[in-house]
Amino acid sequence: MRRRIAALALAALTALSACTGQDTPDDDPTAYTPGTLRVLASSELSDMAPVLEQVRERTGITVRATYMGTLDAVDLLAQDKADQAYDAVWLASNDYLRLRPEVRKKVVSETPIMTSPVAIGVRPATVRALGWESGDVTWSQVEQAVRDGELTYGMTDPARSNSGFSTLVSVASALSGAQSALTDADVREAAPRLREFFSGQELTSGSSGWLASAYTRRGTVDALLNYESVLKGIPDLTVIRPTDGVVTADYPLSSLAAARATAREDVRRLAEALRTPEIQRAITERTFRRPVVVSVPPATGLDPTRRRELPFPASRSVAEGLLDSYENELRRPSRTVYVLDTSGSMRGDRLDRLKSALTGLTEDFRDREEVTLMPFGSDVKSVRTHVVDPADPQSGLDAIRRDTRELEAAGDTAIYTSLEKAYGHLGSGEDAFTSIVLMTDGENTAGVTAQAFEAFHGSLTGGQRDIPVFPILFGDSDRSELERIAELTGGRLFDAQRGSLDGAFEEIRGYQ
Repeated sequence: MRRRIAALALAALTALSACTGQDTPDDDPTAYTPGTLRVLASSELSDMAPVLEQVRERTGITVRATYMGTLDAVDLLAQDKADQAYDAVWLASNDYLRLRPEVRKKVVSETPIMTSPVAIGVRPATVRALGWESGDVTWSQVEQAVRDGELTYGMTDPARSNSGFSTLVSVASALSGAQSALTDADVREAAPRLREFFSGQELTSGSSGWLASAYTRRGTVDALLNYESVLKGIPDLTVIRPTDGVVTADYPLSSLAAARATAREDVRRLAEALRTPEIQRAITERTFRRPVVVSVPPATGLDPTRRRELPFPASRSVAEGLLDSYENELRRPSRTVYVLDTSGSMRGDRLDRLKSALTGLTEDFRDREEVTLMPFGSDVKSVRTHVVDPADPQSGLDAIRRDTRELEAAGDTAIYTSLEKAYGHLGSGEDAFTSIVLMTDGENTAGVTAQAFEAFHGSLTGGQRDIPVFPILFGDSDRSELERIAELTGGRLFDAQRGSLDGAFEEIRGYQ
């Protein structure tokens, strides 16, 4: 799971050139400019852009933000390469950061800006069918509804997103009955109930934004588990904060020890401006996060009733153990077809980069995962499926690596024919997080047309139609063509032209 650090470091440093704010005079996006703060921020904070513009007008401070999942950001901070690329971090929470001494020492200040608790957003019809009162629901009741087959839901990947990890901690703490910070024994004790609870998860995502879009598009799950602020932005959801407790994000703005003194002073001024009553009101009204200034009331519609704050794990080993248990035992397994362009244009360096990325990716595959490699040129060349068996995971991983080494480049580029065969291979997609990853370095030049594939996709029914395709932009591939495939299938485009192929494959892991 931790193999992704290097790829993410490269992707994040590349992404700095596309962040908010103005470019530096010498067009070096990683260079420090007085009055411009380079901030590594949790992905959901992109909705703060209008508020940050208000602050810029008042203070003259421009925020150049790079957005990624909180846990990925902490991993990036653990690498010395990032120290000179950022002046501050603004994460959903520093709780996970504090568990890592090598990262904790990089932060020299911490100012909470706003809060948002974990919550459950449920379709009103489901709330009525369950007989729930929104202000009086427990995690145990949610578990019971899942066990009875009356509730399904989506949540973000805890290994990538703090909303997913905070949800995981909330559920594990509540269902284990832990009266203090979670221990390994608590997690083991609660494992049967947690496995039952996560059997109801039918939708996963690497980001809250895509999760909300997939929920709306599919219309097949009853609820979403996320931060209250995210759920409040989705129409037609009843937002419930379980009475037995939740974990709350407090969004601390933190200076980095490696930052210049002038930058740390700008961080202090920025935090001070964000905590003024006027800006706190703007934050809660625009984003549905709760103000930290007591004189400012929460936005209309935010329940003022207090909830127990569940403790965060006290050690990194417990946190990592909980994540490992979720990834390899508790959640539904993944089933993915990798549709891989091995046409003639991939010959040489491009094929070498594909082989290297896939070989490295095997270190991140989970127990029980089913992986199908489907290389194609003028047509599909082979279909080879492997399962990472918990009893002997190495055999499955070695087989994937062996098939990867044997990939050869030849032929034209039959994108749509290969996608149709991938859907045929996957069947209904039930009982697993099912997806298709498409990697191509060019446009479709053989087989069925885009129009024929659209007709084919329109003929799919049930769960098969909900299987997303995650295309990777690589080499000379056509952005508009791949964006259309992602839009049609409910997937998302990943860019390996501006970033790395390794990073694109790794980022997709949050959606599998």
